[in-house]
Amino acid sequence: MKIIVYVCAVAVLVAAQITLLPYISVWGVKPDIGLVMVCLVGLLAGELEGLLVGLFVGWAMSLFSAADLAASMVAKGTVGFLAGLAGRQVAQVTPLLMIGGLVVASTLASLMTMWSLKPNDQQDSWWMIRTIVMPQACFDAVVGGLCYWVIWSRVNLDRLVEGREV
Repeated sequence: MKIIVYVCAVAVLVAAQITLLPYISVWGVKPDIGLVMVCLVGLLAGELEGLLVGLFVGWAMSLFSAADLAASMVAKGTVGFLAGLAGRQVAQVTPLLMIGGLVVASTLASLMTMWSLKPNDQQDSWWMIRTIVMPQACFDAVVGGLCYWVIWSRVNLDRLVEGREV
C-alpha cells in the first residue's frame, strides 16, 4: 500500500514541479519540492524509505529536466537516507531544525548539480552559488519548514514515527 501512495505522490509532485512551480517562482527561483518530500519521508519513515523514495524522485524529476540522471538520483537518495538517519538520532525534530537541515541538504544537492555542470571558471562558480544555490536553499528551507510545521501541528508525529522499525 505504501508503494502505491509513494508512486502516486511522486507522480503528482513531478507534475506540480513541472507545471505549477514556474508560475510561483520568486526571482526565477522555484522550490525543489522533490527534495522537500524526500526529507520529510526520510525523517518520518526512516532511512530505507527515504533512500528509495529519493532515488525514485531523482529519477522521475531528471526525466523532465536538464539535470544529470545519476547526479539527481544520488543527491536525492543521499538526502533521504541522511534525513532518515537524522530522524532516528534526534529526539525531537522542530520546524526550525527542519529548516536548518533543509538549508544544508539543498545546498549540498545544488552544489553537486553545479559540479556536474562543470562551470568554466571560478567566477562562474561564485555567480552560480550567489544567484542560484543560496536562494534555492533558502526557498527550499522555507517551503519544507512550512510543510513540516503543518504536519507537526496537525498530526501526532510521535505516534507516526513509532510505527517505524528500529
